[in-house]
Amino acid sequence: MTGEAPTRNGIPVIELVDLSKTYRVGTELVHALRGVTLRIHENEYVAIMGASGSGKSTMLNILGCLDVPTQGMYRLRGQDVSKLSQSRLARIRGRQIGFVFQSFELLPRTTALKNVELPLRYTRARHRRQRALDALRRVNLLDRAHHRPNQLSGGQKQRVAIARALAQQPDIILADEPTGNLDSATGEEIMTILDGLRAEGQTLILVTHEVEIARRCERSIRLRDGQIVEDMCRSERRVDDRAGAAPGDEAA
Repeated sequence: MTGEAPTRNGIPVIELVDLSKTYRVGTELVHALRGVTLRIHENEYVAIMGASGSGKSTMLNILGCLDVPTQGMYRLRGQDVSKLSQSRLARIRGRQIGFVFQSFELLPRTTALKNVELPLRYTRARHRRQRALDALRRVNLLDRAHHRPNQLSGGQKQRVAIARALAQQPDIILADEPTGNLDSATGEEIMTILDGLRAEGQTLILVTHEVEIARRCERSIRLRDGQIVEDMCRSERRVDDRAGAAPGDEAA
């Protein structure tokens, strides 16, 4: 099944063409992705969903240039990155992709500011300190710039992680279960920040198992057994909700 936002034109930010990923586990072959074709355009807000083993983590790793497909093509802003070396993939990650992880992945003995600034050192970006401060300001955490992770709440740690991704000024932000380790109120704060980034024009792709999180995105993609089984935009979801609602019920 192919996936493409129906109203988008122009060159997609992400294009997967008949993409497959196979792992060998002992003597057994595991087909994590099977012939996936997908296009995501600039400024889209996409949720990737699926049960454990559906292929969503494998897809996230390939989208983030942490892994390469066994077959098929992955174009990132028109460049085929399917068969690039690890060193070239690392350069692309540093310049075009920002990551937000469920477990935050912050260095424990380093301040929030230095955590945000660290990836910029690897890419030799200019004005690193100012970019890090600007990113912390965007997530309303400038007053915690000199606090270490053990001095921050879970929500504040995730805001640092978002700031770290933003400081890279990436084409795409990939968020892996960004509210998974947070209570509902704190998760709402994080999603409000991500919603705001989307409104500013950031391309966002979230992996989530939470239906309510996916409903906030303009598009949701569901994987099963390594294939896309559903690719639905928000307006289509509303039609489905109304069709499935009992008489007199309001659609979600």
